[in-house]
Amino acid sequence: MFSTAFLDLPPLAGAAGTVRLPGSKSISNRVLLLAALASGTTTIHDLLDSDDTRVMLDALRALGCGVDPAGSTLRITGLGGQLKPSEALLPLFLGNAGTAMRPLTAALSLLGGEFELSGVPRMHERPIGDLVDALTQLGCRIDYLGNPGYPPLRIHPVPHGDLALDAPIRVRGDVSSQFLTALLLGLPLAAANDIVIEVVGELISKPYIEITLNLLARFGIQVHRDGWERFTIPAGSRYSSPGEIHVEADASSASYFIALGAIATGVSGKEGIRIEGVGADSIQGDIRFIDAARQMGALVDSGPNWLEIRRGAWPLKAIDIDANHIPDAAMTLAVMALYADGPTTLRNIASWRVKETDRIDAMANELRKLGATVEAGPDFIRVHPLAQAGWLPASIRTYDDHRVAMCFSLAAFNPAGVPVRILDPHCVAKTFPDYFETLFSVAEAAEVPVICIDGPTASGKGTLAAEVARLLGYHYLDSGSLYRVTGLAVRRAGLNADAQHEAEVAALAAALPLQFTEGKVLLDGEDVSDEIRTEAAGMDASRVSALPAVREALLALQQRFRQLPGLVADGRDMGTVIFPDAALKVFLTASAAQRAERRHKQLISKGISTTLDSLRSDLEARDARDSSRSVAPLKPAQDARHLDNSQLSIEQSIDTVLDWWQQIRPFKHA
Repeated sequence: MFSTAFLDLPPLAGAAGTVRLPGSKSISNRVLLLAALASGTTTIHDLLDSDDTRVMLDALRALGCGVDPAGSTLRITGLGGQLKPSEALLPLFLGNAGTAMRPLTAALSLLGGEFELSGVPRMHERPIGDLVDALTQLGCRIDYLGNPGYPPLRIHPVPHGDLALDAPIRVRGDVSSQFLTALLLGLPLAAANDIVIEVVGELISKPYIEITLNLLARFGIQVHRDGWERFTIPAGSRYSSPGEIHVEADASSASYFIALGAIATGVSGKEGIRIEGVGADSIQGDIRFIDAARQMGALVDSGPNWLEIRRGAWPLKAIDIDANHIPDAAMTLAVMALYADGPTTLRNIASWRVKETDRIDAMANELRKLGATVEAGPDFIRVHPLAQAGWLPASIRTYDDHRVAMCFSLAAFNPAGVPVRILDPHCVAKTFPDYFETLFSVAEAAEVPVICIDGPTASGKGTLAAEVARLLGYHYLDSGSLYRVTGLAVRRAGLNADAQHEAEVAALAAALPLQFTEGKVLLDGEDVSDEIRTEAAGMDASRVSALPAVREALLALQQRFRQLPGLVADGRDMGTVIFPDAALKVFLTASAAQRAERRHKQLISKGISTTLDSLRSDLEARDARDSSRSVAPLKPAQDARHLDNSQLSIEQSIDTVLDWWQQIRPFKHA
């Protein structure tokens, strides 16, 4: 997951391949609560691992449920509808998870006990008054601890015998379907007699209620439905575990890859996007996004647990659609509209305004940054397409809303070839922590950006490059370790680093499963950082570096590190030989005296005895050798920026390089 301040997406040229989606958030948190309320133990397969499910699991543990993770499954031992007696107040923090806050409010009001429910500041701006009104009308005791109608809440216990359950419970249907879902999930706890819920006004997001009813039936609760206006929970309803349950992949998350298949041309001789984990027969309402994508021209095939999408009509066809049945996925249509042949209108989306952010305003604001003309009202948005010359490089504010971040990534496929910056990309952790990694696994860029940091030994280039890479969310290449790792791999393989075995050694070097992360050198997942710094490893490195075929193999290996979203590479010839077209080249220097002092401190801290004078002499001699080498001598690239860090802290050096990077990016005025 990218936890950087921003993530720059270079212009993406095409996409093709297979993606496996995480479990549905809507299903995951419903299943967790149902398993917690039921008798028995439920084994849950393919549960979504995200911020929203984590806060729900934290709450269930606090309530006394057994939570036992086992590989890709999770075992929940339920409460059987009964809490352990306690007079203590139990505070529960629920982040920005509406799928936890709303159902838990209803369930805890009927379970008994003193609770305090709170979340992040945005959660305290999301209305819950209609649900609280419905619960208090039947006798539940709930106090607002802040603004009336909004969390945080204080819930007090009420005996079921004191509840007024004979008359129908009325709840508004035009604000959020989560209010009705919360009542449907909670009220079976008190169903000594039939309990009737009446919906006032038109019920929005009906497919989410279908999910709720489907899952209730799996846990033994057969709710009778009279249209969308009246729901009856039968007397004597009791939750019981189904034993095992599988969570479908998230249909809302599928929308981004359905759209991707409709927008992107193929790559590397492959066409289309295959999505595994969800099919057209899904119980999730957002799967009907397929219908809208087909209207816009996408070619969609499906099976029991998969979808395949290819580009069809181009440009996409503009549509005018009532999107009430796909409220979350419809945001993706707003970005697809930029690639259409006319204005696209999404109607009946008032619920967007009470989601993680006011999504109508958010989408309108950010689409305009890209250059689009957008009209918006209380319950609609109309997006006009962009001509190739009209696209602007934009820095997209995400409002701590996962869906804003994900759908705007599709703007990187624009025909103008301009990059897109996503601010606070970590917000996707709410439902799809590895979204960007999944996107990059199937997307191909016209050019992946590279930053090269070259310089003499002990100049600090490795520390600087690794930190710059971390702050940008880019890959990192420590070229100075390559010959040492190759030497180690050769020794482990039982080969001799000589001319007779040169081809075998080169083949091994070309395929090294190498990774640089968190200051470690990983060979096939094993941390070999210390092992390659030994004297024996240095000798091995000298032997393999003398083989021309190995040098060629490692050149190709280094160039393969150039992967989305970008690369920071350090060494002595990164900007001159390996990546001569790098967007930014830095030549890092420091005086021999300063470098010797730094190396001295480093060695002394490791218990290695040495002297400053000897270190300085060694460094000066090595500088002379490196500068006079016949192959790739140490020298700055002609277009490199020089950075003398003799008197700079590492933080100042990092700030300087990042400032140079920002200067050449197109977002500074965005």
